Amino acid sequence: MRDPAIDAEGLRRRAALLSAVRRWFAEHGYLEVPTPIVVPSPALEAELYAYPAAGGALRTSPELALKRVLAAGLPRIVEIGPCFRAREHGPWHRAEFTMCEWYRAGATLADLQREVRAIVEVARQAVGAPDPGPWRRVTVRQLVLEVTGIDLATASARDLSGHADEDWDTAFFRRWVEDVEPTLTTPTFVEAWPASQAALATVRTDGAMPVAERFEVFLGGVELANAFQELRDPGVLRSRWEHANAVRAGRGDEPHPIDEAFLSAVSVMPRSAGIALGMDRLLAALLGWKGIAAGRVDIGA
Repeated sequence: MRDPAIDAEGLRRRAALLSAVRRWFAEHGYLEVPTPIVVPSPALEAELYAYPAAGGALRTSPELALKRVLAAGLPRIVEIGPCFRAREHGPWHRAEFTMCEWYRAGATLADLQREVRAIVEVARQAVGAPDPGPWRRVTVRQLVLEVTGIDLATASARDLSGHADEDWDTAFFRRWVEDVEPTLTTPTFVEAWPASQAALATVRTDGAMPVAERFEVFLGGVELANAFQELRDPGVLRSRWEHANAVRAGRGDEPHPIDEAFLSAVSVMPRSAGIALGMDRLLAALLGWKGIAAGRVDIGA
C-alpha cells in the first residue's frame, strides 16, 4: 500500500524543476550559497512571523544573510532552500516551503524581470507545462485605477475601503485582496508599490506619488515572487526596523531583534537588485495545481 503522504509523480516533477533552475543559475554565473536556517533575527517586516529555534528563529527567508554575502564581494549569488513562516495557513501557504532567492550586483528591476521570465520558461519546459502566455508590466496605481476607478495618488483610506477607522495601508490591502488581486490571472509584473510598503527597497519620489522600487510576480493567479531595488542606507533601514517593531508591539507581538551585522554590511553593499521566488508555488502555478501541497513529502506540516 502506497503512503498517501508521498506524491511520487509530484516529487519527480519538483526534482526536474529544481534541477533545471539550478542549471540556469550556474550557466549564468551565479554562485549557490548556503546560509544558516537558524538566525538571530528572522526579518524586518512587521507582518512576518517566525518560529523560535535554538536561541534564535527559523529564517523566514535568507535575505539578511545573503546581503552580507553580497557585501563581501560575490556579485551574483543564489540560494534555494527551506524557509519557515508562522501564522500562514491555506492551500498556498505552508509552515515550511522552498524559496529561491538571488541577488545581482549592478542589476536593475528590469534585469530581474528578464531573469524571472527565463527561469519560468526553463521550469515550464522541465515539467512539461503549457506556455503561460505573454507577460504584462503594470504599476500598482495603474492596476487599481483600471479595476476600481480609484487613483492611489489622491485616494484616502475612506476612498479605498469605505471604513473611517482604517489606516491607509489596511484600506489599500483590503481593496487589493478583494478586488484587484483576483484579476491577475495572466503572467504579470506589478511594479511601483506604495512607498509605505517599501520594506527593504529604495523609494522614488519623482512621480505623482512616492513609490517603492519593487515588483511582485503573479503567475496563474498566484503571487509568485517579490523583488527589490535594494536599499543601502543603514540609517533608513534601522528606522524602518524600529517602526516595524513598534507596529508589532502595538499588536502585542515580540519585536524582531535588529540585525546589526546586516546593517553594517549594507553600507558597503554594491548597488544591486534581489528577488525571492517561491519554488512550490512556481511548480503548482505552472501545472495548474490548486495549492502547494502536491510535490512535497507531507507528514502533517
